[in-house]
Amino acid sequence: MFDPKDLMDRLSRADPTYYTLGICEKIASKLDRILELKTERNAVVLAHNYQRPEIFEIADFTGDSLGLSLSAAEVKDADVIVFCGVHFMAETAKVVSPSKKVILPNLQAGCSLADTADAEDVRVRIAELREQYPDLGVVCYVNTTAAVKAQCDACCTSANAVGVIQAMPNDVILYIPDENMAAHAQKRIPEKIIIPWEGNCYVHHEITAESVKHIKEIRPNMKVLVHPECREDVVKLADAALSTSGMIKFAQKSDANEFLAVTECGLSDLLTIEVPDKQFFRACKICRFMKMITLDNIIQTLETLQPEITLPEDVRAGAERSIKRMFELTSPDRLPEALVVS
Repeated sequence: MFDPKDLMDRLSRADPTYYTLGICEKIASKLDRILELKTERNAVVLAHNYQRPEIFEIADFTGDSLGLSLSAAEVKDADVIVFCGVHFMAETAKVVSPSKKVILPNLQAGCSLADTADAEDVRVRIAELREQYPDLGVVCYVNTTAAVKAQCDACCTSANAVGVIQAMPNDVILYIPDENMAAHAQKRIPEKIIIPWEGNCYVHHEITAESVKHIKEIRPNMKVLVHPECREDVVKLADAALSTSGMIKFAQKSDANEFLAVTECGLSDLLTIEVPDKQFFRACKICRFMKMITLDNIIQTLETLQPEITLPEDVRAGAERSIKRMFELTSPDRLPEALVVS
């Protein structure tokens, strides 16, 4: 049973004006219902770092998209995965847990970045470029559909994109779909030609260097943590360019007491709740897709086991190969059991 007072003490760190005792009483009732349904359905709940604070309370795992999918795959006795994130993330969970039922609580929770790369457009572009560059390698960010992943040589995350591209045997790389991350990698790997797909995450792309500089002027001693999906002029201002999970680890281990998290605002909420002895400031935007999932959605999902995410087997297997190749290129000794072919 969830205690409303305890919830208020935790959640109000993120937003004291919203998470009043009255609101937290309603939240506690819904969390109790979800806890019952999780047991009935033998379900595991995943919450991306950008979700609403109250959803973190019911999650079995909180983190980055691929890490969450791999964590759920390790829960051998679970029958259902409820992914509180966006559509491509739920697809990835299905890729690595094909025998489990994967559910996305709100099908409208898409991703503006993933949507910039249509699978057929990707196929055509790869064919065009390979006429010019026969040795073309194709790397896709995890923020793509399973159908796009299936057409690529290797997948990557924001944490290992540079490492994957460096390890690829090709001198010319098509990077899909984030043009900002392609620019970030090109600066660090000048010996390769990196051709960017024309796409970006609207949340990160709209964060400006001027806004970050302004906050730095007010708080000159704080550490600036920037997501690589931001524009290069913003990344240049960072003390560290990190994935969301990387930002959490950095803040937990750092001797600094003040941090600016330059990414979607949900991460600042999570950091404020989980690391209450430090201060976190924001140069961020709200992702309307990440905030679409609510506790009511999760309750309905667990009651009905809908909407379910399914994939054609050829697409699932192709995407799995792409993800597995990422580990083979950068950390073969850490290949997850879920990706080991029996």
